[in-house]
Amino acid sequence: MSPSVTKIAPALVVLIGAVGLGGCATKGYVRDQIAPVSQRVDALETRLQETDGTAKSALAQAQAASGQAQNNGQRLDQLSARVDGVEQRMKDNQRKRPRN
Repeated sequence: MSPSVTKIAPALVVLIGAVGLGGCATKGYVRDQIAPVSQRVDALETRLQETDGTAKSALAQAQAASGQAQNNGQRLDQLSARVDGVEQRMKDNQRKRPRN
């Protein structure tokens, strides 16, 4: 063999070994590395669903309260009109009564 081949051969063997062994990960290793992240994502999805349910419930209650407030406002307007009518009649009756 020539002297240049004896110098290149070990470098070539090291290069082939690094490329062949360096980039492979087994499925089991990947699963082990991903498992904690997957568990956290699952927990966060569960909490998100609970929060979404709570928010929807709060929205429904707020909408019901808004409807009730509108009904109460209408009733208050009606009662105010009735009170105004009664007050007007009382003033009219006081003016019609003769003083002694």
